[in-house]
This record gives sequence, C-alpha cells and structure tokens, in this order.
Amino acid sequence: MAVRIHFGGPTRYRLRNAAELGRSIFQVSVRRFLKGPRQLGWNWFVEVGTQMLSGQVTAALKMRDVSEARRYLDSVVIRSPALAEVEITSVAQEKFRGNWFAGKNAPTGVTVLYFHGGGYSFYPQSYANFIALVTLAARAKTFALDYRLSPEHRFPTQLDDALNAYSWLLSSGADPGSLVFAGDSAGGNLALALLLAARDSKLPLPALAITLSPATDFDTEYPSMVGNQPFDWISRAALRQWADWFCDPAQRRNPLVSPLWADLRGLPPIYIQAGGSEILCDSIQAFADRAKNQGADVVLETWEDMNHDFQIFGTKVPQSAEALGRIGEVIDSRLRGQLRTEAVSAADR
Repeated sequence: MAVRIHFGGPTRYRLRNAAELGRSIFQVSVRRFLKGPRQLGWNWFVEVGTQMLSGQVTAALKMRDVSEARRYLDSVVIRSPALAEVEITSVAQEKFRGNWFAGKNAPTGVTVLYFHGGGYSFYPQSYANFIALVTLAARAKTFALDYRLSPEHRFPTQLDDALNAYSWLLSSGADPGSLVFAGDSAGGNLALALLLAARDSKLPLPALAITLSPATDFDTEYPSMVGNQPFDWISRAALRQWADWFCDPAQRRNPLVSPLWADLRGLPPIYIQAGGSEILCDSIQAFADRAKNQGADVVLETWEDMNHDFQIFGTKVPQSAEALGRIGEVIDSRLRGQLRTEAVSAADR
C-alpha cells in the first residue's frame, strides 16, 4: 500500500495545494537531473517532501488568521500504510482530550504519552500518520494528547494539559516504569517541560523520554538557524512567529519554556534524535551538552544530512526508517529489558 495524498476543503485550497505539489515535483526533478540532490543523503522523496512542506508552512503563516492557516493545512490529507496498521480511539476528558493509537498486533506492556509538533499552534489531521509511525516503531500503545493551541491559549496552558493527561494515565493504573514521554518539535519541548514539572511536583517519573527534533531554547539565536535554512522546511521567521504566539519575551528563559536553562538533574534517561541539516541542530546539541555536564543520562543521535522531523518520511527514506527503528531499539533496551528482569526476579521470589 503506497502513501496516498488527496486534497480537501475549499476549492481554492485544493487548487493551491495541487499546484504546490506539481511545482515541487517538477522543480525537484529538473534540479536533481541537472545538479544532483541538494544534500548527498537525500533521495527524491525527501527533496519533494521538504519543498512541499516548506511551501505549505510559509503559506500558512502568511494567512490572515491562524484559524484559516489551520484549515489550509488540513486540506492536505495523507494516508500512509502505517495508518492501516493502527486502531485509533478518541478520548474526551473534562480537562483534556486526545487519541489512543494501538498497533493491531502490537505487544502490550509499554505506554507512550505523545505530544505532537506544529509550533504549539498547528495540529494538522495528517499528523496521525506520524503518530502511527512512532506507535508502530515503539511497539507500544500511544496516547497522543490534543493539547490546546496558541495563540488562543498561551504558556503554560499546554503544560497544564500535559500534566492533566499524565495524572489521568497514572490514576488509570499506568505503571511509570513502563511509560515513555515522547514528542517531536514543539511536542519534544513539551515532553521535556513535563519531565521537569513532574519531577518538581513529586509525581512519579516515566522510565524514559524520547524527543525528535525538540525545541530546547526559545531565547537564543544559533548559527544553524541561518546555515541550515536552505535545507530545512521550517524557517527562522516561522520560529519567531511561533515563539511570539506561544509566550511573552520575558518568559523565554523560563526552564519550562526553554529546557536548556533548566536544572536537568534527577530526570529519567532522555533519548534525542535530530537532523544535522535542521535549523534547530545547534540548540539541540547545546541542550544535550548542558544536560551531560549536569550528569543527566542523555543520548543524542544525529543523522547528518537530514532536516527537521525527518522521521515523518517513514519507510520511503532509509534514514527515516533507521531512526524509527532506533526508537524501538531504545525502548527495548531501556524498558523491556528491565521489565523482563523485574518479571524474572518476581517469579523467583
């Protein structure tokens, strides 16, 4: 089953997206024929996807209001093979909402609390494909939180929603020892903020956190924000817009906004994936370095030629498939091995 793309919503959005896709395919094909790939590690699918995503995000941020931008992003509907392999169940609680993603033949035992990206402002319907990919890679049951979005809801609203969802999971019987916080981009930022808030609130901590291309510092400009711009599908201007929508300038060194400035001691292991060609590359590296200097258990793996959230390309791209596979391997080594050891010890008592 191949990835299927179709366009919905108003006619003007359908025509605009169809034109953008056609233009991306044509320009990339011609450019690769004449000059080769823009990055040595990019196949045709990465290059077309990067150009298409860049055009969509740029167009969305130029629209008259954020509601229109969300409708525009929702007009591209993507259905990947991964979606056919999961069951999705909606949850609506008084203080939050979200969706369970469960692989139809997945083993039980590990639960992932997942936070989507989108600059804290967007949650396109097609994100379900990304969450399905992560769910299948993790071989776990995933609760994807549909947190409230900025600019209508600013910091710390999203963290409040995350705390409420985590408290609900714990009260529902979820074992922290078999639970993972995970997220991408802004969602990676939220996963790290939730770790800090849970620790400081004396809540039980999860066994592991996994962040993909996380935003770690809303306050500082880094060289990669300029140097990697030609290869990424999010821009420096987009980062500024999302930051302005999310929080006040005076809040940007708050550790719950920019985890780079946090006391990172006493946290569970953190596994990070990043693209060496994404604009957040330097800030992610700075976070990992600071965490290690504080004695935190942090592992950062970087795929040299890849850009922001490159795992979204799934099995069509070798690097994306490898990165998704590593998620499962890390969970196996950090959680399932420990769970098996505990089970054997309990049986021996």
